[in-house]
Amino acid sequence: MAGVGAVGAGGSYPAARTAAGRPLTPEQQKIVQELRQTDAEIRAHEQAHKVAAGGLGSGPTYSYTTGPDGRRYVVAGEVRIDVGPERDPEATIRKAEIVKRAALAPSDPSPQDRAVAARADALKAQAQAELQREKRDEAAGIAPADGLSVPDGATDRRGGGDGGGAGLAARAQDAYGRAAAIADGRGRSLSITA
Repeated sequence: MAGVGAVGAGGSYPAARTAAGRPLTPEQQKIVQELRQTDAEIRAHEQAHKVAAGGLGSGPTYSYTTGPDGRRYVVAGEVRIDVGPERDPEATIRKAEIVKRAALAPSDPSPQDRAVAARADALKAQAQAELQREKRDEAAGIAPADGLSVPDGATDRRGGGDGGGAGLAARAQDAYGRAAAIADGRGRSLSITA
């Protein structure tokens, strides 16, 4: 009669044996138990990121090792999360809040998780500054950066006096520079890893 192994977060396991079918040594059994525990912890950690990230996150991807029992166990994982700015500051603020929640969702955030949360805070701060700038410009009667027309009889305060072309180009370049600084040249996503 075959023995039954432990029941844990990873499910039930038959009595541990080597790939060749021989019983595991006590040392090998200890390694297998540690691998099972690590596997379950990492899967739970990455699932917490995924659930909190919603549509901003990918499904978890894992790295595996083969234990002395011939089974594969998760030893690392990641969820990729889109951290790029959105088209408007308000949407970027909402997104940054989701990214931070996703980064800190596991009960034991890793240093990488905390770095992603800090990056989300920086993204949010930049978006809040841009939103304040837009509100200030609106109150001062300055057309938004994406506004191409100047009302009849109004002076184009965006610079250039050319109906907005040069001033608009300068503001677009400025916005592009801020977005590039946020993305930090590494694309629109960061990994959250265990």
